[in-house]
Amino acid sequence: MILYNETVGIDLPIEREWLAWMKSTYIPKVMKTGMFVEFKIYKVLTNEDEETVSYSVQYFAKSMDQVEKYLDVFAPVLIEELREKFKDHHAAFRTLLEEM
Repeated sequence: MILYNETVGIDLPIEREWLAWMKSTYIPKVMKTGMFVEFKIYKVLTNEDEETVSYSVQYFAKSMDQVEKYLDVFAPVLIEELREKFKDHHAAFRTLLEEM
């Protein structure tokens, strides 16, 4: 199993709007690609910045080929949609992990 993790720091004033949009729009679009079999979203509890909050959005794929296809074909449009919607109010980084 391959885990594609998106860690997002979001400004506190728009946290609720961002979380609602992620749950209603962004995550369903990612899952609709068919490249992932499951997802989970976690709020990061250890936060040293009082102006932001962080979330880990985890997508699980059966193979690296599926993740690569997602990154090549689907991710650019979805990530741009996220950037455009929340502009300067978020920062994100992505990590790939393999289950051992």
